Amino acid sequence: MLKRSLAALAFAALLHSPLLAQDNASASYRFSLDLNQVKDDKLKVSLVTPAMKEDEAIYHMPKMVPGTYAVYDFGKFVSDFSAFDKKGKKLKVERLDQNSWKISKAKKLALITYMVDDTWDTPRKDDIVFEPAATDIEEGKVFLINTHGFFGYFANRSKEPYQITIFKPQDFYGATPLRASTTTPTSDVYQLHNYNDLVDAPMLYSKPDTAMLKVGNADVLIATYAAGGGQRSKDLAQNVKTILEAQKNYLGGTLPVDKYAFLIYIDNKQNRTGAYGALEHSYSSVYYFPEMPPPMLADQVRNISAHEFFHIVTPLNIHSEEIGNFDFSHPKMSKHLWLYEGVTEYFAHHVQINQKLIELPAFLEEMRSKIIASQQQYNDGLAFTELSLGALDKYEKEYGNVYQKGALIGMALDIRLRELSGGKYGIRNLMKDLSQTYGKDKSFKDEELFDKITALTYPEIRDFFRQYVEGTQKIPYADIFRKVGITYQPAGVQKRISLGRPTIGYDQASGHLVIASVENLTSFGKQMGYKAGDQLWQINGEDLTLRNAQDLINKHVVNGKEGSHLTIVVGRKDANGTVKPVELKAKLVPSEENVSHLLTLDPNATEAQKALRQAWLYSTL
Repeated sequence: MLKRSLAALAFAALLHSPLLAQDNASASYRFSLDLNQVKDDKLKVSLVTPAMKEDEAIYHMPKMVPGTYAVYDFGKFVSDFSAFDKKGKKLKVERLDQNSWKISKAKKLALITYMVDDTWDTPRKDDIVFEPAATDIEEGKVFLINTHGFFGYFANRSKEPYQITIFKPQDFYGATPLRASTTTPTSDVYQLHNYNDLVDAPMLYSKPDTAMLKVGNADVLIATYAAGGGQRSKDLAQNVKTILEAQKNYLGGTLPVDKYAFLIYIDNKQNRTGAYGALEHSYSSVYYFPEMPPPMLADQVRNISAHEFFHIVTPLNIHSEEIGNFDFSHPKMSKHLWLYEGVTEYFAHHVQINQKLIELPAFLEEMRSKIIASQQQYNDGLAFTELSLGALDKYEKEYGNVYQKGALIGMALDIRLRELSGGKYGIRNLMKDLSQTYGKDKSFKDEELFDKITALTYPEIRDFFRQYVEGTQKIPYADIFRKVGITYQPAGVQKRISLGRPTIGYDQASGHLVIASVENLTSFGKQMGYKAGDQLWQINGEDLTLRNAQDLINKHVVNGKEGSHLTIVVGRKDANGTVKPVELKAKLVPSEENVSHLLTLDPNATEAQKALRQAWLYSTL
């Protein structure tokens, strides 16, 4: 009897905990998560449930969440699911599938508890989750709380308010885009309007390593956890500040958010997916990187954030009903990935030329690389709306084209709008008008967007969408670029600065890029003195890896100045088979090369073409 009485007292204390009730008595869902109580790499989730009117209730964990474009079934990481009435008596629970539990006698339901295992080190290959969307539980070290991995919802009740209480170690800080309604040294309480807002709010709890930037009207938090130790956020903040200021200016001087958070996890061991990157949210983004030299890490954060940060425009303020009323149990795709990811990717590059962070040749080279990828790696004849609708299944392998052809659709639409408006109206103006038409709390119908854009702009734009987004006609790059005085050639000869055309491969044993062949070397390549088997270690003093190779080659070679010195350190085997460093040096000189999808300035461009180019590239909002 004594044991049962103590249990009942503890249960009552949980139901009536001041922390669970003090902030918002109207909250339907009152969750708590205690980071001090890790058991077998798992955390216990407790939910004081909303009142139930039905005899049965179905509780769901999400099958998929916005931004991932992949089905992960987060319920598979849940175990020991139990339901209780107000007296602590267990109610019958039946697991319906990986993500759903049916609770009997639900009118008596008062509390649900379950254990959540992290996805980070799941033993099953099929269960691996891309790290920025994953969860990590490391007692006393770090908790990556992607909220979709811990908290769920009852069927047909995802629109009700949530209260989340996080109990934390006293020396831990919770980095999140949310503003806590109550915080103490050992707990934080957050209030959210609904489940969509909860899933949109990741959290990173660890010993604090943070920095704060003021970008226009917004407070921008940089929070980092480095598994190998060390403080990183202040350096990263300084490196990312330039692109954030540029994005603020690009969007007209203000941002559509008042707080934004970069949550950055830097790992010191091999991860399960073999990839790294970020997952966007409306007010934050979660980043996962392997350990790398500080300058390289800063470059990676800056480059990726250029894309992720622009999601404050779409889908935050411009989204379809499929996004605004996201079905977490039976997700449906919108046909407008050209907008969500394509235009966002275009903005990430256009902002850099618009704000004069890069020169025109570098921007054109980026667009050229997207043309090549869209035609050589993907099906360029597939209607983009069909790709979008089938991105989870039928056209899963084509999804990567949203960052290639999707961005090119954004570019072509931008130029067409500039042409029709005499240079006065572009795609940024369109995004602003769409944001004002819809906004965060109003979704558009998937079928109406093209007509709405046409009504906001010009009748000819409907044909653009009909031909190149809904239809299978290929984007007429020659015609599009001609409007702005740029010549497009499917194939041509170009004088360009390059490494000298060595054939480059990858040596998995050493982890280095290598010179696989020297058969096609230009005169510059021969002057450099490459030998087959050379491991590429450094370019102009910067360590070169598989991940940053293209960035460094663009920086020091493709965009280098003719006549400047290029120094490449290679690892070369000596007569004894020992790999030793060897410096290869030469002055950069251009050579003629056969190039596909060549983009060059037209020397005979008219004044009208030049003016339209100027408006396209450098107009302010």
